[in-house]
Order: sequence, then structure tokens, then C-alpha cells
Amino acid sequence: MKTTLSAQLGQQLHLTPALLQSIRLLQLNGMQLELEVRQALENNPLLELSEEREETAPASTTDEAQIETAAFDELPESTMWDVPASSWNGADDDHMARIAAGESSDPQLRILKALALELDEADLGIARYWLEQCDDAGYLQGSLSALTQLACARLDRTSSDVEMVRQRLLHGEPAGMAAVDLRECLLAQLTSLPGRVPARHLAVRLLDADLQLLANHDLPALAQVLDAELDDVREAFRLVLSLQPRPAEILLPQPELTVIPDVVAWHADGQWRIALNPATTPRLGINASYERVVAESSGDAAQPLRELLQEARWLTRGLSMRYDTLLRTARVIIERQAAFLVNGEEAMAPLTLKEVADTIGMHESTVSRITSGKYLQTPRGTFELKHFFAVRLEGASVSGQAVKAMVKRLIDSEPAARPLADEAIAGLLARQGVNIARRTVAKYREQLDIAPARERRRCNAKPSLARVG
Repeated sequence: MKTTLSAQLGQQLHLTPALLQSIRLLQLNGMQLELEVRQALENNPLLELSEEREETAPASTTDEAQIETAAFDELPESTMWDVPASSWNGADDDHMARIAAGESSDPQLRILKALALELDEADLGIARYWLEQCDDAGYLQGSLSALTQLACARLDRTSSDVEMVRQRLLHGEPAGMAAVDLRECLLAQLTSLPGRVPARHLAVRLLDADLQLLANHDLPALAQVLDAELDDVREAFRLVLSLQPRPAEILLPQPELTVIPDVVAWHADGQWRIALNPATTPRLGINASYERVVAESSGDAAQPLRELLQEARWLTRGLSMRYDTLLRTARVIIERQAAFLVNGEEAMAPLTLKEVADTIGMHESTVSRITSGKYLQTPRGTFELKHFFAVRLEGASVSGQAVKAMVKRLIDSEPAARPLADEAIAGLLARQGVNIARRTVAKYREQLDIAPARERRRCNAKPSLARVG
């Protein structure tokens, strides 16, 4: 092989340590930033927390909204948007005494203690019976009919009473206990998921479809069987995979995470005002005395201190860049989505990362980093900054989120006896100038966790049944 030399021209991007530091700080969320600052204070004696407060920036007026950057001490009262916690009546503590500690294993005892607040002594005995028939995973160890007959004979109760308590266990905490098989366990968990769950109804149809196709992960075949988009089937499949096939292993609900907003926005004096949350924007400074000593030092012995000083400067500049970028980004978002903050989801305007990046004069990747994991508190609620980016619906001047809200409004106002089919909803939207396909309506309906028209009609036709608990 002959060795040759050749010259080539090319461009390479060399990132300085300071730039790398700034980029990394942009993408940290509030908790990660707090940890980063804490470690920096411990490792670098030249750094100190700064007590300075932001000065009020000049107000900037736009055509759509007036946005003013406020100082920290002008933030509204935090109680303005506090949601009262649900109360719990401790007067029922005596119900706990009905369960003897030695009557069941610890997992069963924890479930029975929760049920003791809502079931009487007789029903509690039935619940104890069903838990004793469960294996370590939470499934019944025998046929349902045989176990029901045994319970009726042993406890002198009717089969409907026995099954009613089993259903209470099945849909309680943890959901899926005392199920006869995996399908019933997962269906109970899907039903018990709180709030709106996108793709819930399609996931139910997945479990009712060919389980062999589901086990083989044959999503294209399932999409054809269910007459659904492949992407929707994929999302429903991910939801099924997120369920717990062994419910006994999760006996208590996971604690909810508290979201601390990075930016606060409120309306006052006819304009929107925004400010960084001081709880998530620690200010670091360099100790002036130490900085002067390091600057006056010379020789190799002072080199470690000079390196610490350089690192401190990089960090303080990086933090300043993070806060400035976050504030400028939030200001543009509030400006573009002021109608949403006033009127709700149907007023959500189309907005892309590129539009915000062009407005603030930064790269799209920078906006993506600064909006990931950062939250904005508004009078309408606390949202991740990513929530305000809405894709423009093809062939229309509205966003997909706005159309989804329109779909919900039409379903909420439909006659109970004649629920609107997806085709009918698409037709009503077309009259409003929003042309979307039936499958798009079905997709938005799934994301809103709303059942198809035939299921809504069936539910409305059923007489209301008293629920246990």
C-alpha cells in the first residue's frame, strides 16, 4: 500500500470550557441546579451566595400583551394559586382496632387497614378471605366459581356480596389484587388510573384483542385489527407495558412529586408580569477579598487558586446566561400565549422552538435546553415550558392543542342519549373552519381519555349502580 499526503479544508467547532459549562447549566432542572451550586460552594472557597436582588427591568410592550420583568420582592403572594389539600377525618381511627395484627401477613394487613375505614366488619371478613386466596403476585389461586362458593358457605353471604367485595379489592389500592388472570388485572389497573390517561381506551381494546399478537409485539397487525393508527397503537402498547403485572408488589401509591416553578407570571395593572423564582435561581458571586488576593499572587504555588478563580468566573457567567435565557424565553412564551392564559386551551396558539429562538436571537437547540424540565407558574396553573409549544394544524391557523380542546367541548355538550361519533365531530369542526380526519378526532379523543361514542351511549343507558367504598 502506498502512503500519500493530502491537504483538506474543513470546519470544526471547538467548544471552550466556559461554553460547555454554560450549555450544561442550561439543561439542568431546578433540583439538579441546586445540587450543582451546593457542590460548587463546597469545592470552591472563592464562591459565595449573593444576596443581590434583580432590579426591575424596563417594561416591554408588544401588540399582543404587555410583559414586564419584575423584581423578586414584587412577586405575588404564593397563596394566590395554592390548591387546598384534601382533608382526612381522623375520627375514624377506632376502625383500625377491628383488625388484629396477628390475623394476616403484613401485606394483607396493610390492605385491610385501608379498607377498614370504609367497609363494615362483615365485608372486611370477605376481603380478608379473598386476600388469603391470593398468591404472592396477587392472583387468585383457584377458579373464581369454586372460591366464590367456598366463601358463601364459610361466611354465610350471597355470591353477589362476595363478588362485590372482590371488585372493591380489584379496583382498590393496589389495583389488580384478587384478579383471576393477567387480563383482568391489567384492565382493572387501566380503569383505576387517575385523571386523563391518553390511549387508555385503545389500551383496553388491545387487551380485548388477540393476546398472541400483543405477546408477539405485532403492532402493525394490531393496528389493522383495531382500525387505528400505528402510532396510536404504539402509545397504547407502551401504556400496557407500564402497568404492574404483579400488583401485590406495589401495595402503597407512590408519593407525588412537588413541582417548583422556575418562572412566575401574573397579571397586574393591565399587563403581564414575569419574574424568576428566587427558590430555583440561586445567585453566586466571587468573594472580593479572595479574588484580590489571588490576583496579586504569583508563582506556581498560586496556580491552583487561579484555576479555582477561573472556574468560579465560568460558573457565575454560566448562571447569568441561564437566567437571562430563561427569562427572555418565558417573556416570548407569555407574549405569544397570552390568549391561552386568559381563555384556556382553545386559545392555544401555534408556537415552535424556532420561532422563539428567532425572536430572542439564539439557536433552536438553546431554546430546547432551557425549556426542558423548567416550569412556569401562571394563574391558570403550573406548566412545563414545553407545554406552550403547539404544532400548527395542517391547513389551518390553529394549533393541535386548540382543536383537542374543541373536541372535548363538543363531547362535553353532546346529548347524553345521542353521543357524537368521531365522524360527526369532524363535521362540526369543519363548519368552524377546522378540517381534520375522523382518525385525527379519534386520536385526540384517546389522548383526552374519552371513550368512543358506542361506549358512551352504553354507559349513559345503564342505570347508576352504587359503588362500594
